[in-house]
Amino acid sequence: MRLLPADEPIPGRDDVLGQAIPFDRDRWLPLLPGTGWWPAELDDCPRVGRRPHVDRRTVFGTARRANTSEGRRHLLVAALVWGSGTRAQSVARRARTFTESSTQDIESRLEAGLCLLREQGAVAAYFAFNNDQKIRQLGPAFFTKVLYFAGHEQHVGPWRPLILDSVVARALRAADPGTRWRGTGWTTPRYDRYLSLVHDHAREAGVLPDQVEAALFNYGKRLT
Repeated sequence: MRLLPADEPIPGRDDVLGQAIPFDRDRWLPLLPGTGWWPAELDDCPRVGRRPHVDRRTVFGTARRANTSEGRRHLLVAALVWGSGTRAQSVARRARTFTESSTQDIESRLEAGLCLLREQGAVAAYFAFNNDQKIRQLGPAFFTKVLYFAGHEQHVGPWRPLILDSVVARALRAADPGTRWRGTGWTTPRYDRYLSLVHDHAREAGVLPDQVEAALFNYGKRLT
């Protein structure tokens, strides 16, 4: 199955890693459980105009420390910052992750889910974060970001984890009309199908799966 129109470009790997999002440090810090949750990598991000910008490459850097409790906290925050931008409403919504659960609960569930990612792969970890290890206010659009950064470079099983959000789902609805692609709340079988389709497309195109994911996102943004 072809996921993208023939004229839809697939971005290069460097372009994907360089995808940068502006953020406001001063808006985030008061909303975190403590200053120890803020990753130092974000303070080294370059400024573009008025704001620093964090790219995928930087978040991957935090993910390489996810074998420690501090590293997992930093990965979670970096993924949320990268996915939220600077709008106050978006930041406040994402920060509810830290107000509706204790830090101990967040840390234990994060550790359990990422352990499954390392041991059993992306689909098992998706099921965990969507069910028994669910973190309140951390839905699939954002916990798949955590999975992606934690496991795309080093993965177990046939699939590298990928981000699935409403924009990517919009592109999937156009490419895969026989499957019901909702705007959120995807089941584990839907995530498994998504990974299968993207990996097949990536193999045929000779690229990495996150390049296809980025192309789907770009395509989805233009759909109504």
